[in-house]
Amino acid sequence: MQIVKVTSVVALTFSMSGCGEGGGIRGFFGGDGPDAGLPYRASLSRAEEPRSFTVSVTASEAAVEEVRESARMPATRHCLETYGGSDVDWATDPASGEWEFVRDGDDMVFSGRCTVR
Repeated sequence: MQIVKVTSVVALTFSMSGCGEGGGIRGFFGGDGPDAGLPYRASLSRAEEPRSFTVSVTASEAAVEEVRESARMPATRHCLETYGGSDVDWATDPASGEWEFVRDGDDMVFSGRCTVR
């Protein structure tokens, strides 16, 4: 009988973890949202041209290699949710092949385009 009570409490806890802010299993275990654990804060803005966007990453003096994953996450999510695939064609510097970006104060602004559909 004791095992049934414990199992019921555990089941109820996991079912309730989906309710409210920060829900689901991630919320239950302390995740702060879809970008939890990324080193820099990033925000995506859609461009006028379909599939195109920019991602601004707040990283005052960081190098491209340090912010790449923080830019990639919102872009991948945007392309997947909007166009059904996660492929992104990033604007690159022709000389170095690295992602091209513009500094805007403390932000690095990258441009990309969803390549599916």
